[in-house]
Amino acid sequence: MLPYDIREFFPILGQYMNGHPLVYLDSAASAQKPIQVIEAVRRFYERDNANVHRGVHTLGSRATDAYETARVKAARFLHAKSEREIVFTRGTTSAINLVAGSYARAVCGSGDEIVVSAMEHHSNLLPWQQAAKTAGAVLKYIPLQSDGTFSIEDAEKTMTNRTKVVAVSHVSNVLGVANPVKQMAAIAHRHGAVLVVDGAQSVPHMRVNVQELDCDFYAFSGHKMCGPTGIGVLYGKKPLLEQMEPIEFGGEMIERVGLHDSSWKETPWRFEGGTPPIAGAIGLGAAIDFLGQIGLDSIAEHDKQLTRYAVERLKRMEHLSIYGPEDGRLGLVTFNLGAIHPHDVATVLDTYGVAIRAGHHCCEPLMHHLGAGATARASFYMYNTEEDVDRFLSALYQTKQFFKE
Repeated sequence: MLPYDIREFFPILGQYMNGHPLVYLDSAASAQKPIQVIEAVRRFYERDNANVHRGVHTLGSRATDAYETARVKAARFLHAKSEREIVFTRGTTSAINLVAGSYARAVCGSGDEIVVSAMEHHSNLLPWQQAAKTAGAVLKYIPLQSDGTFSIEDAEKTMTNRTKVVAVSHVSNVLGVANPVKQMAAIAHRHGAVLVVDGAQSVPHMRVNVQELDCDFYAFSGHKMCGPTGIGVLYGKKPLLEQMEPIEFGGEMIERVGLHDSSWKETPWRFEGGTPPIAGAIGLGAAIDFLGQIGLDSIAEHDKQLTRYAVERLKRMEHLSIYGPEDGRLGLVTFNLGAIHPHDVATVLDTYGVAIRAGHHCCEPLMHHLGAGATARASFYMYNTEEDVDRFLSALYQTKQFFKE
């Protein structure tokens, strides 16, 4: 079924952009939405729209059932032990902030360590900076190789018995390579630390089993895996979630409220104060169903093959630099074309209907390490084809000629 039949499920891909058929190569920023997800959200608003966990009327009951069914789907998607280990958030950013603002600040004291890598997206870096400052902890970085990756040996050397939290991305949004999170979990646990995994770039492209990885927390966003914006998931091992305090307070997350003190609901609901993203969760459930129907193994193989196809052809272009290792990429390639600024590259490509990303990709420390202020990034997903890559390369050659590079 991959990939041409799949394109029919994505209405946005049928349009023209600047007189050219749209070639969308920015899925690492946000994936397009299939009609199944669009319809699921529309049906909720047309038939079941009501707040959850509150009203006893029929609409409220239907909305609550749909919302909690999405939680069950998310648990199965990650192979969690229970849906009680699934917290709905606004996205990866808010999920990681919850762990940093609650768990890390509770367990870290003066002189304790939080270990991250310099390849991290800002969403998996800034929360740990703030947690370290608040707790008086030491923020340590795993050394990077020249290509921006790190070795498991260096990761192990960076951890000590003072390490309380280790936080890394499963797949880099700049390099497209997977980190050895299963091995890192084992090392972290030997030191008495927990492992927090940023899964924003992994869950769209590969099967994830949190029990096999033995990670302690795992965060991802719905919009990168064909779901709506404004919805994400934090998986946490139940004993860890139960010892965490909420960091947002208000309606729905309470057990009892008094004038001077209050108590909280059980997990995960204590972390979902206020009206939650109900439609987003339902859309996420539809996206999980859609990925299951297509098959994550098929998606992973398609994305790897298409990335290899693109990299092999990009390597033939003079004055083009590719960042990161050549092998093992999953769904993206980051590059610069000679002295042409990546924003200019992206602007010219857009005139040919090709949408790519340009900038520091919310990874400024990694950009500094690579010696690049900014880069261009083409990212691929299940609905992309070799024809898309060929049109991208053709537009890139036109860009090269335009700037006489």
